[in-house]
Amino acid sequence: MTTPDLETALRSASLRVTRPRLAVLAAVHRQPHADTDALIGMVRSDLGSVSHQAVYDVLRALTDAGLLRRIQPAGATARYEARVGDNHHHVVCRSCGDIADVECAVGHTPCLTASDDHGFVVDEAEVVYWGTCPRCAAVPTPQ
Repeated sequence: MTTPDLETALRSASLRVTRPRLAVLAAVHRQPHADTDALIGMVRSDLGSVSHQAVYDVLRALTDAGLLRRIQPAGATARYEARVGDNHHHVVCRSCGDIADVECAVGHTPCLTASDDHGFVVDEAEVVYWGTCPRCAAVPTPQ
C-alpha cells in the first residue's frame, strides 16, 4: 500500500494520521505475520527512535479499529497481519515458527460447524494447521 492509501485507511477508521501509525501499518503490510519485536525494528528503521510502548499502543489501536488482525498460535508470540475482513486460516511451522495464510479449509471438515453453538451467533472459525515448512523439511536430521 502507498502512503496515501495508508492515510486513507487510518482516516476511514476514524484514527488520526501519525508517523508511528503510518510506520506500523506499513511494516505490517510489508511483512505479514511479524511479531512485535520485528515490527519495532522495522518502525525504528523508518522513523529512528520510537519506544516499545508506542509501537504496542499503535498495534492495539490499529487492531481495535479493525485495520490489523492479531493472531497468536498456541505457544507462539503474538503476530500481526493486515489481512482482515475474511475468515482465512494459518499454517505454522513447528520448527521455525514461520506462518503462512491458508485461504479456506476444504474437504471433510466437521469441526468448522459447531455441533452445539450453545445459542451463540458464530461468525468465525479459527483453524491453525501445524507442520513443517519446506525450508525446515529440507534440513537433514542428525542420525
